[in-house]
Amino acid sequence: MDQDRLLKQFCRLVSIDAPSLKERRMADYLKAELEELGFEVEEDGAGDALGGDSGNLYAVLKGTKKSSPLLFSLHMDTVFPAEGKQAVIHEDGRITSNGDTVLGADDMAGMASVLEALRTIVEEGAEHRDVELLISVGEELHLLGSGIFEFEKISAKESYTLDLSGQIGTAAWQAPSLASFAAKISGRSAHAGFAPEKGIHAVAIAARAVNRIDIGRVSEAMTVNIGSISGGTATNVIPDSCIVTGEVRGFSHEAVLGETERIKEIFKEEAKAEGGSISFQYQMPLTAFETPHGHPVVKRFRRACEKLGIQPQMVRTFGGSDQNNLSCHGVTGLVLASAMHQVHSCQEFTEISEMLDVARLVYEIILDEE
Repeated sequence: MDQDRLLKQFCRLVSIDAPSLKERRMADYLKAELEELGFEVEEDGAGDALGGDSGNLYAVLKGTKKSSPLLFSLHMDTVFPAEGKQAVIHEDGRITSNGDTVLGADDMAGMASVLEALRTIVEEGAEHRDVELLISVGEELHLLGSGIFEFEKISAKESYTLDLSGQIGTAAWQAPSLASFAAKISGRSAHAGFAPEKGIHAVAIAARAVNRIDIGRVSEAMTVNIGSISGGTATNVIPDSCIVTGEVRGFSHEAVLGETERIKEIFKEEAKAEGGSISFQYQMPLTAFETPHGHPVVKRFRRACEKLGIQPQMVRTFGGSDQNNLSCHGVTGLVLASAMHQVHSCQEFTEISEMLDVARLVYEIILDEE
C-alpha cells in the first residue's frame, strides 16, 4: 500500500463537492478512476428519477479466479454543510475540515481506501475474484439512490458496505427497520379570548398524544422519537391544525410496524375525544437485516482481520446504510468501520493510519481464497 497516494486520493475526493443529489463531479471523477483500473462502469438513471444530476455507478472488475464475486458498496454524497470542503492534515495524522463544513470522511475515507486496495491489486497483478462496486447517490437521504437501483445487475451474493463509524475491525451484522411518520391533527379555530369554548385545540390534542407515547430507547431493540411539532397561527387564535413528525427504529420489522400502528391509534383516540380528526402517514425507508455470524461473508471478514492482527468486533447498529437495500435483494453482507468519526458534524475526522488499515482489510478480503 502507498500511504502517500492514499492520502492524496482522500484529499482529492474531499475537495469535490458532492451534496446529496448534486454528485455529478464526483461521479465523473470516480468513473475515470475506475476505468483506469480496468473496471467496466455504467451509470443508471437514478439522477433523472430523483431530480438529481447523477445516477448510481455500478462497476465490475473481471477477475482471474473462479471464486464467487464480491460486492463493495459505498456512496458518493455528503451531508450538509458540504460545499467548499478541504482536508486539514495535522501532525499527529488526524485529518479534519477547517471547521466550517463536514470533512466528508463519510464516505470518502472508505472510498479512498477501496480505491487504494484495488490499485495495489492491479499493480501487483494479483490473482483475484470478480469485484463489483455499487456507488450510490442520495444515500444520506434515506438511501434514495440504492432504493431504485436495478439489483438484478449484481452477480455477487455477498457484500461489504464501507459506511460505519468505530474502531477498524468493527462490523455491523444487524441494522434496523425505520418508520418515519407524520400525524396531522385537525381541530377548529376560534377566538382565544372571546370564544375559546367553540374551538378544538389541535396543539392540545397533539400534546396529550405525545405525552402517551413512549419516547427514547423503549427497549434494547427499539427507539422512538418525536422530531417536530408545528401548529397555530397567532396567540389569540385556537389552532385548528398541528403536525407532529417522528420515527420508530427497531431490529424487528414487524415490531416497528406494530409500534407505528400503536402511535397512530393514540393520535386517533386523543383527536376523537376532543371532536377533532387526524390523518396519519408513514414511510419505511429502511428494512431491517440480520447476517448470521456463521455466514461465509462473516468468516471471510474474520480471516482478513486475523491476518492483519486486527481484533474483529461484531456489533448491531441503529443506523441505516445501503446494506439494508442490498439485503432486501438477496445480497448478504456486513457494514464495515471505514475510518470515519463524529460524522454528520463539523467535528468529523479521520486518521491516515486507519484509512491504511481499511485498505489492507479490503485487499485481504478480495484476495481471500474462500
